[in-house]
Amino acid sequence: MGVQINDCYKSISAPSEGIYKDKGSKFLAFAYPVESESEIKDILFKIKKEYFDARHHCYAYRLKHDYSVWRANDDGEPSSSAGRPILGQILSNELSDILIVVVRYFGGIKLGVPGLIKAYKTASADAIANGEICDKIATNDYSVEFPYERMNDIMKTLKDFGLYPHKQDFDNMCTIETKVRLRDEERFVEAMSDKGTISKIEQTINTIEENA
Repeated sequence: MGVQINDCYKSISAPSEGIYKDKGSKFLAFAYPVESESEIKDILFKIKKEYFDARHHCYAYRLKHDYSVWRANDDGEPSSSAGRPILGQILSNELSDILIVVVRYFGGIKLGVPGLIKAYKTASADAIANGEICDKIATNDYSVEFPYERMNDIMKTLKDFGLYPHKQDFDNMCTIETKVRLRDEERFVEAMSDKGTISKIEQTINTIEENA
């Protein structure tokens, strides 16, 4: 028996919004389901462009089933008064593959660090509460190359694992690509090893720069 892998985790199924107001300042929170840092970078660019007149665009995110990729950004607010409270809501709700951006419009009265922490925390919590939590299963992409005459064997193996090809090329030598959940990887590779050439498709992570 192999090691049991927990490949299930929680995220949000669609974008959602939240809001918090205090002493004239307005905090608009936007939560997004995301799967990569390049996707996050695009969303941040659009948010900053749309809300160009806001004082701050603070955010936090977490990615992957093992929560191994995360970040919090204060965007000019006092250290740990914005990004960390946003991230705290992601952590307390046990979410991943999520980005929360909180846009602040300054009302003229300083809130102090405790006030800022409360504001960013509450706005983020509101965005999560207004969203729909969903279950996700972590997968890796695999490519299998095989001769045409092994087609039936290959398709039967896919069916046995409840998989389907999301990309395929059928010729004398055929290629399929499919997503395999983490807990099934070892058995899938073993089942396919005598039918064709199998390889994991590596995915590139584009790291967000500090000034993003």
